[in-house]
Amino acid sequence: MKALVLSGGTGSRLRPFSYSMPKQLIPIANKPVLERVLDNIRDLGVTEIGIIVGNHVEEIAEAIGDGSRLGVEITYIPQESPQGLAQCVQLAQDFLGDDDFVMYLGDNMLPEGIAEAAAEFHALRPAAQVLVAQVEDPRAFGVAEVDATGIVERLVEKPPVPRSNLALIGVYFFTPAIHEAVDSIVPSARGELEITDAIQWLVTNGSTVRAQEYRGYWKDTGRVEDVLECNQMLLDGIERRVDGEVDDQSVLIGAVVVEAGAKISRSFVEGPVVIGAGTVLEDSHVGPHTSIGRDCVLSGTHLDYSIALDGATISAVRGLHGSLLGRSAAVTGIDLASRHHRLVVGDHTRVEVAA
Repeated sequence: MKALVLSGGTGSRLRPFSYSMPKQLIPIANKPVLERVLDNIRDLGVTEIGIIVGNHVEEIAEAIGDGSRLGVEITYIPQESPQGLAQCVQLAQDFLGDDDFVMYLGDNMLPEGIAEAAAEFHALRPAAQVLVAQVEDPRAFGVAEVDATGIVERLVEKPPVPRSNLALIGVYFFTPAIHEAVDSIVPSARGELEITDAIQWLVTNGSTVRAQEYRGYWKDTGRVEDVLECNQMLLDGIERRVDGEVDDQSVLIGAVVVEAGAKISRSFVEGPVVIGAGTVLEDSHVGPHTSIGRDCVLSGTHLDYSIALDGATISAVRGLHGSLLGRSAAVTGIDLASRHHRLVVGDHTRVEVAA
């Protein structure tokens, strides 16, 4: 079995971040989403992975490399413009060959892994198997209509009146039968080759397609709110580890990770919190569910439920909450009045927070 990971989307819902970095590289608990996806695939015993890449190919390749650091072998497959998930399968046909494969959206978080779904696919080997989850509003998703035995009877992309609440969540298992399907469909009304249409082609032509309901935590990290929620969920599972320097005037409470090379002075940190290597924290208060990247500088600052990416600087700003600060962003306050600020600041951006 091989794997195909889709990382070519534009990430319009995560702007301004997606202007300067692919959304798949935004770190959750200080680890990029894409790395977590690749870890899940490697845990299946799958090591040959193709990654569909768009405009951010150089940045993704720099972050992931050839995959050897993660125990996998990466092949990069360029996509000039996003034209649907089924088009990604077409672009990857030479890489995939006649192998079964798992296709995985590169911005999806499934921390509990997909081993159970893979085992079911191997045991039953339908032409295709989709992971689905119950959602409150299925109209924004591909929707599966499934019988009592798990057989897919019908798939519809973003139906205005859904007949099921089972949404496709971005993980698919395929046999080589999918290649004929994607070559047989035409673009949808929005001009894309929909993977739902290709899977429906299999159903219509008599192939077995199964659905497995995913009951673990799942999140599409397409919005800032989703990134912060996912960060909270993963931080809740960390264990305390202090490898950096903490002076005797600082207090660390609960699950706090201080990576080697980080320095904490005259500060209060209440976990769960991750503080990256090389970061300096002075005269500050960091509250729960906060991830601070590498080489950041925080002074006279109070923040919680937030993410600061590598190289961010925050000075004299109290009450940051629910914020996402980009790489090498600089945020400065002109007073020390305690109040709640919610900021979304792109990479290399300077912001002054007034009273």
